[in-house]
Amino acid sequence: MHWTTIETDVARARELSARLGVSEVMGHLLCQRGLTTAEQAEEFLRPRLAMLDDPFALQNMDAAVSRIEAAVENREDVVVFGDYDVDGVTSTVQLVSLLRMLELEPRYCVPRRLEEGYGLSREAIDRVIDGRLPQLFIALDCGTNAQEPIVYLRELGIDVIVVDHHQAKVAAPEDCIFVNPHVNDPEDAPWMDLCTAGLVFKVLHGLLKRRREAEDPRVASIQLKDYLDLVAMGTIADLVPLQGENRILSWYGLRHLRANGRPGVRALAAVSGLDAAQELSSGDISFKLGPRINASGRLADAALPIQLLLSDCSKTCKGISMELDEMNRERQAIERCIAEEAERRAETEFADAPGIVLYGEDWHPGVVGIVASRVSRRFHKPCVILGAEGDEAKGSGRSVADVNLVDVFQRCTDLLGHWGGHPMAAGVSLPATNVPEFARRFNESLRTLYPAGLPEPSLKLAAWLSPDQLGARLLGEMDRLHPFGQGNPEPVFGIREIVLDAPPQAFGQGNFRFRLNVPEAASVAGVAWRMDDVPEAGEPIDMAVRFAWNYWRNNRYPQLTLVDWKYSS
Repeated sequence: MHWTTIETDVARARELSARLGVSEVMGHLLCQRGLTTAEQAEEFLRPRLAMLDDPFALQNMDAAVSRIEAAVENREDVVVFGDYDVDGVTSTVQLVSLLRMLELEPRYCVPRRLEEGYGLSREAIDRVIDGRLPQLFIALDCGTNAQEPIVYLRELGIDVIVVDHHQAKVAAPEDCIFVNPHVNDPEDAPWMDLCTAGLVFKVLHGLLKRRREAEDPRVASIQLKDYLDLVAMGTIADLVPLQGENRILSWYGLRHLRANGRPGVRALAAVSGLDAAQELSSGDISFKLGPRINASGRLADAALPIQLLLSDCSKTCKGISMELDEMNRERQAIERCIAEEAERRAETEFADAPGIVLYGEDWHPGVVGIVASRVSRRFHKPCVILGAEGDEAKGSGRSVADVNLVDVFQRCTDLLGHWGGHPMAAGVSLPATNVPEFARRFNESLRTLYPAGLPEPSLKLAAWLSPDQLGARLLGEMDRLHPFGQGNPEPVFGIREIVLDAPPQAFGQGNFRFRLNVPEAASVAGVAWRMDDVPEAGEPIDMAVRFAWNYWRNNRYPQLTLVDWKYSS
């Protein structure tokens, strides 16, 4: 893998270091985030909720809040329909929670993925309505491309609100109140990158403002900040850029995840192996809490995590969390079996091809996206993994840096049924009989679009460190950059000419532990995950590493995560 160092204005980095009283390394990290003045850096490092824009600045927010107010005042029957991923689940929990505080008892529903497919559908609508028509139907994290289901709802005489952040592939739905900044608002709007959990938080903010203006006694005890834990979970799990309003919401939300008393979060953290006393990170959501919430939607009914996050009963929450944890273990086992088979087939069937398309009749469609990510990373190729649903092949594609998956799919549209996504990830369905031709055309398109071959895999280093910089001071400064994610990447550092005193020790499947001697302490622990080739002791090597706190038994200590290595030249 080719290593490059991110270009940084050294003079500006030193100026920030001096003005803010931080290390030069921290000055470089701030500059790399586009923060060129001390004032900008201070705002980034100390975000404030007061920096959030007025919720009513969003197009159609006034109409949406007014319609919900009317439902509250008239004690209407309301259905809240959310998607089954973390964003959809946390959006649904936010709105249902507040409506309950306002003395409504909304019904809620999420699609059953294997029976009803993605998003809002007539089948899911009929199931939740079940012969009892509501006055108001609110779709969250779906609905932007669901014209026919919305027409169906309106023909039944039901008012519809859609709050969503997905791109429109067709004309925006009509005859409903539609809140989607990607369709309705200016491209430079500060809220443009909000996921649905962030947009629903705006709806709650607007609703509470209006209810307080109306002197509604029911809102006197409601604290908007108590919903920030849900917003952070949805925002980080949905991989939206952690900049601007998303950074503010996720920064505060992570603190509320640990501090607030939501029994469902506490129970889910416990089964995820998270120490109740530790600071939670974006990685804890991405790799521990989020997968357990998603597991039920992949394998069963995603209403389960909604029940968990709405419940005030610790015993109920413990039971649901254990059930979700078991589903996640089942998901991991299914994923592991499919991934191992997919990797074996990719090595033989697509060894000389620029891309990979694999289909398995017995592969579970609920986990193929995760498998596609794993296979794509291993072979550094765009990858599509498909499972069977009747006569259809359904699955997900994942790409590599600088290869636009949307451009590739657009050259194959005559073979596809439904598909959509963005340059790095997309969902797709097609007749199973079309898969061989799709695999051929997929690779043909890659060769046409990238005649010189796919871009070489590269790793961007934020800075080169000396071993004496690997201490608590740097980690304390980096804590202020959290949460890491899209638009605010966790830095990868380079360290030159390291010599390990002892060989790395294997544990688990392809994992290794090692220790690095540093001047500041006796040593720093290191770990390498799923790495086939690890360095030997006694040879000078250069390392590319991530550097973070590791929590264990109410303590924390610095830990390196080995990303790549090479022999020193």
